[in-house]
Amino acid sequence: MRAVTWHGKRDVRVDTVPDPVVRKPTDAIVRITTTAICGSDLHLYEVLSPFLDEGDILGHEPMGVVEEIGSEVTGIAAGDRVVIPFQVSCGHCFMCGQGLQTQCETTQVRDQNMGASLFGYTKLYGQLPGGQAEYLRVPQAQYTHIKVPDGPPDERFVYLSDVLPTAWQAVEYADIPPGGSVAVLGLGPIGDMACRVARQRGAERVIGVDLVPERLERARRHGAEAIDLRDHDDVTGAVRELTGGRGPDAVIDAVGMEAHGSPFGMLAQQLTTLLPDNVAAWMMGRAGVDRLGALHLAIDLVRRGGTVSIIGVYGGQADPLPMLTLFDKQVTLRMGQANVKRWIDDIMPLVIDDRDPLGVEGFATHRLPLTEAPHGYDIFQRKEDNAVKVLLQP
Repeated sequence: MRAVTWHGKRDVRVDTVPDPVVRKPTDAIVRITTTAICGSDLHLYEVLSPFLDEGDILGHEPMGVVEEIGSEVTGIAAGDRVVIPFQVSCGHCFMCGQGLQTQCETTQVRDQNMGASLFGYTKLYGQLPGGQAEYLRVPQAQYTHIKVPDGPPDERFVYLSDVLPTAWQAVEYADIPPGGSVAVLGLGPIGDMACRVARQRGAERVIGVDLVPERLERARRHGAEAIDLRDHDDVTGAVRELTGGRGPDAVIDAVGMEAHGSPFGMLAQQLTTLLPDNVAAWMMGRAGVDRLGALHLAIDLVRRGGTVSIIGVYGGQADPLPMLTLFDKQVTLRMGQANVKRWIDDIMPLVIDDRDPLGVEGFATHRLPLTEAPHGYDIFQRKEDNAVKVLLQP
């Protein structure tokens, strides 16, 4: 089969690799019909190379049709149309029972002291082959699937794999009061969708912050007030002016480890990619530093007694935090990878609705054949050609 594989920093290729096969009774094989490039895939493209091996298959936002199932897989059968969550979870352990599928005790990567296995996402998360491919082996397939109806296009459902539940959890964790306000930092796919979800769930004022004109305009079209970082020397003052002088009730950090305006963290990340992999992995695991510009801005922006919801990916082990400010402002921090299956029952009515209240059918900016994945990564990473969400069709 053909699959998108990693070959080094900013070097992804479409290679011919062996077809996946059922290895365990709880496996399924899915023929992929649509898959996507995620913002967190760009971390692999750019800074997480020490945790990848050449030839690793990327991708964790796929959907398709079940081709084969193992003897212990129930709930799906060959021919069923399914979306595959980005994390592998069993559905029956203590953590899954708590709605914390990202911490699944059956698939935790204990040798790395990490949570549940993820598709296509480094040795830290189990080094499972990913879904930017023609076929995907799905472990724990009795639970690691979302069955969807035939008929509507893939674009109605593919975002259930990551974008929709991630944005939904970001808003849930933000704990925006009825009629309240939220600022969303970063208007890539997750930030953009978080703005839409916040509006859908009753936030009166949604403020999107970014520096890419096309992304700001997308947010405006869906009811957000957009603030261009390039136009304001004092972003905190501009946001407070819109929120009665006190700041928003909640701030969602949808940027994560590669924030603009964090020169020390940027230099540290770039230097790490120049080290031998074994040394770089050791350094990142013990002294890694993220680019924290977005997180510091979130803490500064949020009103006293408010909530900061962190959904952008961070990986540093030695990140300095402004503990005095956090304590003095009584700020609540909530964060973590999205627990996909936890939110599906809440989200599914919105994607089945033919009115498309979240605008999922027009969410993608680019639709490319799988063979053009390297081009898709390049324009997404460079923020060129209005690339916000790239879908790939095998």
